[in-house]
Amino acid sequence: MTKIDIFSGFLGAGKTTLIKKLIEEAYKGEKLVLIENEFGEIGIDGGFLQNAGVEITEMNSGCICCSLVGDFGQALEQVLFQFKPDRVIIEPSGVGKLSDVIGAVQRVDNHDIRLNAFVTVADATKCKIYMKNFGEFYNNQIEHAAAIVLSRAGGMSEKKLMDAVKLLRAHNANAPIITTPWEELDGKQILETMENKDTLKEELARLAAQQAEHDEAHHHHEHGESCSCHDHHHHDHDHDHEHGHHHDHDHDHEHEHHHDHDHDHEHHHHHHHEHGESCSCHHDHDADEVFISWGTETPRKYEEAEITGALTALDNAETYGAVLRAKGIVPCVDGTWIHFDYVPGEQNVRRGPAGVTGRLCVIGAELKEHALDELFRVNERRG
Repeated sequence: MTKIDIFSGFLGAGKTTLIKKLIEEAYKGEKLVLIENEFGEIGIDGGFLQNAGVEITEMNSGCICCSLVGDFGQALEQVLFQFKPDRVIIEPSGVGKLSDVIGAVQRVDNHDIRLNAFVTVADATKCKIYMKNFGEFYNNQIEHAAAIVLSRAGGMSEKKLMDAVKLLRAHNANAPIITTPWEELDGKQILETMENKDTLKEELARLAAQQAEHDEAHHHHEHGESCSCHDHHHHDHDHDHEHGHHHDHDHDHEHEHHHDHDHDHEHHHHHHHEHGESCSCHHDHDADEVFISWGTETPRKYEEAEITGALTALDNAETYGAVLRAKGIVPCVDGTWIHFDYVPGEQNVRRGPAGVTGRLCVIGAELKEHALDELFRVNERRG
C-alpha cells in the first residue's frame, strides 16, 4: 500500500523547505517519489530535491487541478508502476485548489494507494493579504487542509501570530495548526500532526458531499435549467482605485499568477461562459485565468549584485507588473552558481549546486515580459 501525502500552500509559503525537512527527519528508510507541479514553463525546485535522492516527475505545462488532471493521473500511475514507492509526495502549484488536487488523487483507479495526509503550508506573515486578494484560491487551500503548518512564524509578535491563527480558524475550525517554528520541532512531530485521522476523514466526507452537490447541479444544467453563478469571487487588491481586468489565457499555456501587494485598488476578474460551455460554479476560476508567469533559460553569467538589484527592483509593480514570486538558478562570474528566491519584501540569494543551464522564473499578474527581459539582461552578452 502506497501512502499519498499532499503538500499544498500559496506561492513562496515554504512547501519545498518543509518537504526537505520531512525527507531528512521523518521519511528515512522509505522509498519516495515526488510529483511536483510547477506553474510556468521553467522548473526550478526539482533540482533542489534531486539532491535528496527523490525521483522527480515535473509537469511544467499546467496546473494539475485544472487542465492537466488527466496527465496527473497518468503520471501517478506511472510512478506507482515504475518505482513501487512506499510514499508519493505531491507538491501542487502554489495556486492550485487543494480540493481539486485531492479529487484528482481520488479519481485514480488504483486500490494500492491510500490518501494519507493533505497539509497546507501558510506564510503566517501574509495570511491577511492573500485572503483579501486571492481568497478563491488561498481560502480553498486552508478550508480543505487536514492540517495547517505555519511558516515564518518565528519572528512574529504574539499578537500578530494569534491574529493569523484567528483568520485561519475562520476558514477551518478543526484542523490542527502548527505555530511553533520548524527548527524547534522534529520532522516526526510534524508528520504525526499531518496524519491527523479525524480531520482527514471529516474533510474527505465533506468533499464527497460537495462533489455530490456539484454533480447534481450539472445534472440540472443538462436539463436546460439556467445557471445561477452567484458564487464567483472577485480579487481585490489593496490599492485605491478600480481596474477591470480580463484574462483570456489559453489553457494550453503554462501560466500561474499571484499578487502579493499591499497597494490599494481593486481588480475584477470576470469569468465568462462562452461557446455554450456548461457552467461550473463550484470551481469559479482556474489558476490560468488569474495568474501568469515569465520564465527563461540562459547561460549568461551574473554578478551577485545584479541578482540582488533585480530582485529589489521587482517591488516596482508599475514597471514589472504585480510580482508574487521569483526564483532561479544561474551561473556566477566567479564560477559558482547563484540560487535565489523572492516574495514581495523578502529575498534570499545564496550559493548552491550547478544547474544544467541557468533558469529564471517570475510569477505574478500582468507581468511586463520585455521589462523582465531587460531587468535580468537575459540576451545581453558580457564583455
